Amino acid sequence: MPDASIGIFDSGVGGLTVARAIIDQLPYESITYVADTARQPYGPKRIAEVRAYALEVMDHLVEHGVKMLVIACNSASAAVLRDARERYDVPVVEVIQPATRRAVRATRTGRVGVIATKATIESMAYHDAFTAAPDVQLTGVAAPRLVEYVERGETMSDELIEVLGEYLEPIRAAGCDTLILGCTHYPLLTGAISYVVGDGVTLVSSAEETAKDVYRILHDRDLAAGGEATPRHRFRATGDSLLFARLGRRFLGPEIDVVEVAPVGGTTSNGHSAASGPRSDGSLAPRATREDTGPERPSRDAERRIGKEPT
Repeated sequence: MPDASIGIFDSGVGGLTVARAIIDQLPYESITYVADTARQPYGPKRIAEVRAYALEVMDHLVEHGVKMLVIACNSASAAVLRDARERYDVPVVEVIQPATRRAVRATRTGRVGVIATKATIESMAYHDAFTAAPDVQLTGVAAPRLVEYVERGETMSDELIEVLGEYLEPIRAAGCDTLILGCTHYPLLTGAISYVVGDGVTLVSSAEETAKDVYRILHDRDLAAGGEATPRHRFRATGDSLLFARLGRRFLGPEIDVVEVAPVGGTTSNGHSAASGPRSDGSLAPRATREDTGPERPSRDAERRIGKEPT
């Protein structure tokens, strides 16, 4: 079991912020990352729908023998955490409580803001998490469009700054000195968010704190890989594996070599059946490799889908 991988999932590339922290803090551990890109974004969907999708992805990871599940998605954490801990025999780690703990330590005034998806805000998951800190005044704002910017690799533009200004106005008006980035996509926009709110506001991402939880649980349950272990990282997407490889490599780095298609969620957006099953060598077909993906920019078809003229 210690030699098994850590299973991590998100609706897209946002969870790679958590994967990066886990790889950095636990360099001997292997990870298996699944991005449910065929059904993203989770944020605007009903909680019951998010729950069903998340359980399907986690079932897939558990069937492939992971030793731990990391729900690297705030919307999914809000929708499915209790069910997941009852359903699976492996430890389940989420991202809401770690971010809450960090924010409580960081705030000087007791005024904390959180931006998140519509599903996360409406679930009241962060408000519930802060009940243990009654002195904190929490201001929550749904910022659903930010996921779209990240998923198309747009981290700097006048339009993005304008949208952020609208979303963050209630946070500034409330005088918050600490802001939780309540979606794992949002840390990839840290520069733009910090530009809008100013240096006086501390930005809190759940990634580092979540990785600390992973470290603690692996140690306490004797699940940690040995110090001589050679990690093997696997990345899978339910949607366009080529697009995920390009964006993922930009945001995570060279650890993303091959992106397999995960047999979850029906037909993928690059035209292949996600239920096509494993090849004879045990890998999942089709796969996106470095040679397939070329320069790190969205495909022309992907640019058309997001309403952007290809260049």
